[in-house]
Amino acid sequence: MKEIIITKNDAGQRLDKFISKRFKTMPKSLMYKYIRKKCIKVNNKRCDISAFLNEGDVLKLFIKDEFFEEEENESYEFLKAPAKLDIIYEDSNILLVNKKPGVIVHPDEKYHFDSLIARVLHYLYDKGEYDPKQDKAFTPALVNRIDRNTGGIVIAAKNAESLRILNAKMKTRELTKLYLCLVQGTLKRQEGLLTGYLEKDQKKNKVKILKKPTQNSKIVKTKYTVIKNMGNNSLVEVDLLTGRTHQIRAHMASIGHPLLGDTKYGYKRKGEDDFYKYQALYAYKLTFNFETDGGCMNYLNGKSFQVSNDSIWFLH
Repeated sequence: MKEIIITKNDAGQRLDKFISKRFKTMPKSLMYKYIRKKCIKVNNKRCDISAFLNEGDVLKLFIKDEFFEEEENESYEFLKAPAKLDIIYEDSNILLVNKKPGVIVHPDEKYHFDSLIARVLHYLYDKGEYDPKQDKAFTPALVNRIDRNTGGIVIAAKNAESLRILNAKMKTRELTKLYLCLVQGTLKRQEGLLTGYLEKDQKKNKVKILKKPTQNSKIVKTKYTVIKNMGNNSLVEVDLLTGRTHQIRAHMASIGHPLLGDTKYGYKRKGEDDFYKYQALYAYKLTFNFETDGGCMNYLNGKSFQVSNDSIWFLH
């Protein structure tokens, strides 16, 4: 028999969801049998599969030892990633990290040991704020993502409540993200709103901007302001009114002003090869603009955070 005390991060979940996350190899049919046969109890009482767990609830589990043994063999692969982060802001709920170009946000087949989320987990583990053996139901997670070769601010949620709130705020655009990019040429207008339809080619991992909608296209809106001209190039601030794959890169290229260093949607000019290893794009500013209640995150409402100019490689 084993007891599990429900923590704040565990609370609010259905019992069956919690058990499935905690004991990943347990068949659902067996889990339902355990609950039906009173082998899993909540606060010493028989429980229903769909019961919601509250903070402080005590689960008693009379289940096979093999599931507890598997639970002990938690993976610590994230410790193989560096723990050093460029932290813009941190509190008990979130981390704002300046992701450098070249770092992937989540592991893939090629880079499965080192990713931004692995670095965040390593950092929190070293601080004593995360341990897979203790935090079974919740793992710190990233709220937003940025392409591998783009730099900028990424939000990491330390607990389930902050993740839930910020995910909802992202969907309702109550988090404003501004980008800086260096584009080729001089734009005719100092500011503007670009509209079009984006269609994605999954095989090529590339998108194109169309003037008219198609069956598979999605509308895109890109607001831009020219900050200054830099020789034959322009430094532009961009506000994504829609957030689609490669939207900024494809939209700017579609009006004849591709990003410097972007070989997918533009081209490299003579002399760019050494300096422009990545596309000149940075998610440099984040503002919390809550129009509805932010719960435990209300203290962030109205606050802005941005990376220093020194961190934006194409500005110097």
